[in-house]
Amino acid sequence: MPEPVLHVRNLRKTYKDVVAVDGLDLDVSPGECFGLLGPNGAGKTTTIEICEGLTEPDSGDVEVLGRRWDTAGGELRQRLGIQLQETQLAEKLTVEETIRLFRSFFRRGPDPLHVIGLVQLHEKRRSRVGTLSGGQKQRLALACALVGDPELLFLDEPTTGLDPQARRQLWDLIDEFKRAGRTILLTTHYMDEAERLCERVGIMDHGKVIALGSPRELVASMGAEHVVEFSTGEAERPFDASMLGGLHGVREVRAGNGSVRLQVAELHSAVPALLAELNRQRVPLAELRTHSATLEDVFVALTGRHLRDD
Repeated sequence: MPEPVLHVRNLRKTYKDVVAVDGLDLDVSPGECFGLLGPNGAGKTTTIEICEGLTEPDSGDVEVLGRRWDTAGGELRQRLGIQLQETQLAEKLTVEETIRLFRSFFRRGPDPLHVIGLVQLHEKRRSRVGTLSGGQKQRLALACALVGDPELLFLDEPTTGLDPQARRQLWDLIDEFKRAGRTILLTTHYMDEAERLCERVGIMDHGKVIALGSPRELVASMGAEHVVEFSTGEAERPFDASMLGGLHGVREVRAGNGSVRLQVAELHSAVPALLAELNRQRVPLAELRTHSATLEDVFVALTGRHLRDD
């Protein structure tokens, strides 16, 4: 097996009374796009900032490209590309001036105009940064991360706050980087983003990786291919959701906040059985939704919470 591009063992970081990272282990292989997923406060940004050399851990080992930050920081900065969760650029500089400035920090890399074209900002190259839209600023931040021709690219919540079109444009740029055989570590709380971009993902919660594998493997680990969610109307007697666990094909039942969520193996048999049980209990159905199982459902199954819950 090739040596991992990123090797993390027993990583810990505490802020006052908050444990941000709690004994985290992680390996990222050459050429893969690895996603750290989890809700706000799970420890994703702290983890990636430690790996980027921006934050000191309390304890643990971190090797990036076979090097350590305390002994090879200068070398690593030449070999990495970093897009922070929030990038503050000089608003009075033009796009081209910004890229040329960042290019000057690196010993090697592509021509600035090539990078500007790569992120589809050629028409904006003489525009001041302060006049750009949110999506254009995110593409400019990605360009700043790419201008040193990095071997490993860190992307922290790269599409947060973008509209759907801008998100997909950024996804296409990340795909281009992947096709060049480079390695990416990204953090996100968008499940469709992780499923679209990542070969492997680690789901984080309370500073730990609680599940690890490809999106397909993690969804398969639930033992259920579909999710059924429904809510009921007013009934003559209380609805007994515990009876649903015995229905054919139902793997798990969760009730709360006025709705019931079922993980099911066979949608075509579980839904008729559900409707028959509701009829037997004389409970009217107010709403019914079904969808194929996703990484969001994996997180709910593991924690009982949704990824965007506070």
